[in-house]
Amino acid sequence: MEFIAALQDRVTPWSDGLEPSDAELDAIEAEMPVICAEVELLDVRIALMDRVPNELDERRFRRAVHRLLDARRIVAATSVQAPGGAA
Repeated sequence: MEFIAALQDRVTPWSDGLEPSDAELDAIEAEMPVICAEVELLDVRIALMDRVPNELDERRFRRAVHRLLDARRIVAATSVQAPGGAA
């Protein structure tokens, strides 16, 4: 039996390009409010999966949706598209 490790050249050649670039890290940082709001909404949805939502649960869900929409609006307003390319 021959074992294959994920970093052996015949499976996945190792490249210095596997790390995210500074531009990619900046894009992730710019979208962080949206990511956090999506995680919060997901947490609310998971909490409500196994029970009937009461009034407080419905408020929490609405607030999470509004936070996500606000975060998306703010990120969209602050992102400036570079000429001839992606943002």
